[in-house]
Amino acid sequence: MSIIHVEDLVKEFRRPKRREGPFGTLRTLFTREYTVNRAVNGVSFDVEPGELVGYLGPNGAGKSTTIKMLTGILEPSAGTVTVAGITPWRERERNARNIGVVFGQRSQLWWDLPLRDSLWLIGKLYDMPRDLFEVRHHQFIELLALEPFLDTPVRQLSLGQRMRGDLAAAMLYAPKILYLDEPTVGLDVVAKEAIRGFIRMLNKESGTTVILTTHDLDDVEQLCERVVLIDKGAVMYDGSINTLKSRYAPYRELVVHTGGRLDDVPGATVIKQEDGRVWLRFDPRHTTSADLIGSILSRHAVSDLSISEPELESVIRNIYANRS
Repeated sequence: MSIIHVEDLVKEFRRPKRREGPFGTLRTLFTREYTVNRAVNGVSFDVEPGELVGYLGPNGAGKSTTIKMLTGILEPSAGTVTVAGITPWRERERNARNIGVVFGQRSQLWWDLPLRDSLWLIGKLYDMPRDLFEVRHHQFIELLALEPFLDTPVRQLSLGQRMRGDLAAAMLYAPKILYLDEPTVGLDVVAKEAIRGFIRMLNKESGTTVILTTHDLDDVEQLCERVVLIDKGAVMYDGSINTLKSRYAPYRELVVHTGGRLDDVPGATVIKQEDGRVWLRFDPRHTTSADLIGSILSRHAVSDLSISEPELESVIRNIYANRS
């Protein structure tokens, strides 16, 4: 049974129609005419327990609005949502005990308190037994390397330190589901890898269900096997990353280091030749890389070669560019 079920989800925002001219602001205040913006337009998907799903789309696609409805912050205009059997906006307190949330641009920690005190308050808010709190608290201090700044006020923490603190706060009470909205935004390479490792551990070892929204597609490629793409409030793809690449970017590139030219290679197209290197494009559905390499080696002296897979970022960029 799905732990998250979303069916025909719609969210509309109504705003008074702006009036121009003399007393325009006053007339706008009392107008009965509205403009309607449909931020989410019939989204449907299911998430199974223990899945780690990338929920992706350009700015304004409806990602954050969807997450806010899943967390119970917003009530949808139409459609059905259940999270662990609960309708989020009807039973906000029960839902809150099942979910952890990390927003990259906002913190749930107390700004002027040391991180240690913020974590203690989180434990109190969720009525954690003292022995369970001590175990989880110690576990996250080690896993996220929090010890050096536990007694530092949150406002004095670096962005990477604060994100680690937010992750500890979100998972301290052992929720079943974790929502991550841009968890690595602005972080350096070392901090990103620490965050990714922690998310990976939670998913694999604790079975935590994770929904990740991000513009950093390295996060998605390293963590997720499944992605849901949305655009203009509607789902345009739901499936594995490998299927996405094979459907929208079926070609691969083989780079061959050879002293001569390769003008005619069966099963491939020469797209560039430069400084003793040749770039060949081929479709693995029709020509396997082993057959192509074998054909080249039988006729040419090759010092090195490499195959490049399409990057997820370029695939998604091309999908959205072709739709606009």
